[in-house]
Amino acid sequence: MFIRQTRALICLLLLLAVACGSGPDEEAVYRHAIDGLPGSLDPAHAGDVYSSTLVVNIFDTLYRYRYLARPYELAPNLAADFPDVSEDGRVVTIRLGEARFADDPAFADGRGRPVTASDVVYSLRRHFDPATRSQGAWLWRDRIVGLDAWGLAGADPQADVAGLQALDDRTVRIELTRPYPQLVNTLAMALSAIVPPEAVAQYGREFSVRPVGSGPFRLLSLDESRAVLAPNPHFDRGTLDLAAEGFDPARHGHYGLEALDGRRYPFLDRLEVHFIAEPASRWNSFFSGRDVDNVMLPPDQAVRVLESTRPLSFRPGIERDFHTHVGQETGLVFYGFNMANPRIGYHEDPERDRANRALRCALRDAFDWDARNRVFYQGLGEVFPGVLPPFLTEHEPALATDSIEHDPAQGRRRLADHGWSTEALPELAYGFESSVERRQMFEQFRAQLGAIGYPPDKVRSAGFASFGEYHRAIINDQIDVFLIGWTLAYPDAQYVLQLFFGPNAAPGANLFNYANADFDAIFGRAESLPPGPERTELYRELNRLVIDDCVIIGSLTRTRLHLWQPRVRMLPDREVLGGFFLRFVGVQEPPA
Repeated sequence: MFIRQTRALICLLLLLAVACGSGPDEEAVYRHAIDGLPGSLDPAHAGDVYSSTLVVNIFDTLYRYRYLARPYELAPNLAADFPDVSEDGRVVTIRLGEARFADDPAFADGRGRPVTASDVVYSLRRHFDPATRSQGAWLWRDRIVGLDAWGLAGADPQADVAGLQALDDRTVRIELTRPYPQLVNTLAMALSAIVPPEAVAQYGREFSVRPVGSGPFRLLSLDESRAVLAPNPHFDRGTLDLAAEGFDPARHGHYGLEALDGRRYPFLDRLEVHFIAEPASRWNSFFSGRDVDNVMLPPDQAVRVLESTRPLSFRPGIERDFHTHVGQETGLVFYGFNMANPRIGYHEDPERDRANRALRCALRDAFDWDARNRVFYQGLGEVFPGVLPPFLTEHEPALATDSIEHDPAQGRRRLADHGWSTEALPELAYGFESSVERRQMFEQFRAQLGAIGYPPDKVRSAGFASFGEYHRAIINDQIDVFLIGWTLAYPDAQYVLQLFFGPNAAPGANLFNYANADFDAIFGRAESLPPGPERTELYRELNRLVIDDCVIIGSLTRTRLHLWQPRVRMLPDREVLGGFFLRFVGVQEPPA
């Protein structure tokens, strides 16, 4: 009896110890800050970096990028291996590994079921169902046999799509209309994440805030300030192999990652993603040491942590107290015009059409990128012409720079030569996501237009509470001029040039509603080509067309300055990885 009572007491004490040790103070918690609110947690609407950060951690994609390898390297994720591709490049066969969806009431018994090839087919077809209003259909439009026609015919769920088939529970067959070298890259994007039909049917529009996936985390709560996630018990990808992820002791050895090698991930008990739009608020939240564990440094705070900008180095105290990382943005920031608005874009009258182009070019002449870089980016950005940023091999260093030069005299000549008077100049709606910084950028923009004689009362601000609202306003033609940041989800110039492909017009990625037959024809020639000199020259020709048509005012690529708390073991990357690194984050209190 005594032995049995002792054993019972020991068991009770063990249970109490486990319960006490699982409290908030003992949990492995990482609090990640991002600078915007996700528009949606539905993969079909995950067209922004904020949504992607969460979506790739709640859902699975077939492929991913290796955590630490640079240049970026693709790797299988939900797929068991890289696809088999036919000799002509048109038939792609993908075999799946094993995975289960997270438990959810949408399933018959509340328990997540295995992910099958039919779920992959459903998830890709869903982008072409008009009811979805997908932001990702442009990635596969006119590229998978029968898929566009299926959507146009009403998206009958019982109808087959010849080019998109589940051969069995573990095998997907994709037949392309022509070779598409970037297909695997698209299948690593948040937009391609795999969703269960049951959850989409049960939650309808609420699926955007009640996501159900097979990724490493499941959503516990979501509001306007943060998302809270916990591990998905069904998730199992084995152990972290740092060598396979591209670990280099010389580059990564001081981040403490070796302690995570060989362990099963995710390593966190709770992941919090905080949405903090204001740069000063993110800074204060990080330096308080209580609110968030990382900060992508606000540019206006760079002088407080940098010892030098040429060469770039952190102050000794910052290097001592925090982990630091400097990286170049795999993207760009630029202004776009709404070409569908006849007041500033395309016009059926050829003479007015030419005058509108001159107006756009004059606005470009008025803008001062050096001032923008100096005032808002502490001179750490790199200004370049067009939309092919320096990190791409297709970037053209010798390209003429007149499109990024501040030349108000030329702008005034353009307006005068095409009959633009102060009275005739149209009112412009300038849109932005509401914040102090974006409001200041608007005021700078409006002041610079004054140098070409643009009346300030004809440049009207239109602020929006969130990025999602801002994005919808652009799609719905409510804005004439808009600032956009575009992060490349895969390291290929095609990804940014797709922004200007005519069939991708809003609500697709072509937010500018740019329609140039020559551009579309060259883009079509380039898209089936493998990397090489021929494709590079076509990409550069497309870039020059965008510049010549004055579709944008661009561009600038930013330098990323990351700081994070020493207890956090990670290397952050919001660029191509888009938040995927969060599954590999570990935390450990430093020794006393």
